[in-house]
Amino acid sequence: MKIFTIGFTKKSAEQFFDSLQTAGVKRVVDVRLNNVSQLSGFAKKNDLEYFLKQICGMEYTHLPSLAPTKDILDAYKKQRGSWETYEHDFMDLMAARKIENEIEQGVLEDACLLCSEDKPHYCHRRLVAEYLREYWGNIEIEHLG
Repeated sequence: MKIFTIGFTKKSAEQFFDSLQTAGVKRVVDVRLNNVSQLSGFAKKNDLEYFLKQICGMEYTHLPSLAPTKDILDAYKKQRGSWETYEHDFMDLMAARKIENEIEQGVLEDACLLCSEDKPHYCHRRLVAEYLREYWGNIEIEHLG
């Protein structure tokens, strides 16, 4: 199984949609806690769902169970907490939610986890993909940016 990840920040719509198409993504799985922010531009939920279907012929799914809680996110972003604490808290959250049992593998096959961060290094989408690879095995992860 292959799972892609992508962030929309610092990308034009052209770069974003071209990256998805070139990679052969079948579905975008939105793992953001807040996917309706005005700051999302072309990646705002309803717009993104429309653009993916019209431009790429792709499906859109929002899975908030793969997002951090507001408390975890605020402690990292607003209170400038450490990445190590964020990562630990989010990994514990995924384990408590048992996402490996709650998400059907077929939903993520050739899918792309979407978040806002431009790079995966300090983003929970990378943690989700790595966590699932640990439980499901045989997952190739490709970060599209």
